[in-house]
Amino acid sequence: MALPVREQVKYWGAAAAVFFGLLWFLGDVILPFVIGMAVAYFLDPVADRLERMGLSRVWATVTITAVALVTFVLMALLVVPTLVAQALALVNAAPDIARQFQAFLIERFPALNDHGSVVHQTLIKIGDAVQSKGGQVLNGVLASVISVVNIAVLVVLVPVITFYLLLDWDRMVAEVNKLLPLDHAPVIRRLAREVDHTLASFIRGQGTVCLILGSYYAAGLGLVGLTYGLVVGFTAGLISFIPYVGALVGGSLAMVLALFQFWGEWWFIAGVAAVFMMGQVIEGNVLTPKLVGGSVGLHPVWLIFALSAFGAVFGFVGMLVAVPVAAVLGVLTRFAIAQYMDSRLYRGLSWRHRDDVADDDEGDTA
Repeated sequence: MALPVREQVKYWGAAAAVFFGLLWFLGDVILPFVIGMAVAYFLDPVADRLERMGLSRVWATVTITAVALVTFVLMALLVVPTLVAQALALVNAAPDIARQFQAFLIERFPALNDHGSVVHQTLIKIGDAVQSKGGQVLNGVLASVISVVNIAVLVVLVPVITFYLLLDWDRMVAEVNKLLPLDHAPVIRRLAREVDHTLASFIRGQGTVCLILGSYYAAGLGLVGLTYGLVVGFTAGLISFIPYVGALVGGSLAMVLALFQFWGEWWFIAGVAAVFMMGQVIEGNVLTPKLVGGSVGLHPVWLIFALSAFGAVFGFVGMLVAVPVAAVLGVLTRFAIAQYMDSRLYRGLSWRHRDDVADDDEGDTA
């Protein structure tokens, strides 16, 4: 006989409390394990495919790890230094851009040249504020990333943890499957499949879309000649997992920079706009339908809320687990709504009475 609902809520609530408690107190400690588990989950289908091609699980894991390490080293040596240099240069150039923007406005709206006006004073302060605050924010972000994701974690712990998790992934899933409560195992397996489908569509599919779009935007803006094209392309690709936000933010930033860099050379500005318009066409008609699918199950507003809430409460680790937790909560919410719609609380006694009347009417008709 299954446990009463009240008892089940008590046990599952205790398990959730333990999970969030560990996330709160051991955030920095469990960071490499969270990253390793996410990478192993991402790469497990590749390992399964290599096994179907004839490799053993060990050699499939070794092959994937070697390719991943080589790719990471090349990215760290070739892309990251240029990305950081462009980001710092963009922050340092912000005051000049603000002054050019001020001159642009004053030239077309002479009334703004009134030194006593609030708008004029605000424009004067924009450059200094952006330079000082922007530099502080950028240095703070870099310092936080370096302190949280340190060299030891990236170079030693994460690859080792990922290797062993990827090697034993199928066995761990089988062991967890054996431990499921027998009364609820079928329902838990069904919900787990829905969660896996959501995560696979989002993390694997949308992650690949972000990588492709980021590379495309960076390459396209670089070919056009935009000075900070790598930073803009990387930013646009990184936040493309939220529909339209990546293109909107990246496109707006790129157009502002293009207006100052290519003022009077409209073909270059049109080229920057064409890069983002073509990116949206490719994403909407090719990448998202092929890699993500039609139904992900994570609404953009819910995703933004999850990232903001978990990031504010649990820090960097919270942002890493926000998407999986959001997927789980979304599946559980849909399951709870379905249960409610099928319950006596929703249907009430009048529903059963209507069913009985309908059955009687059908019997009389027959």
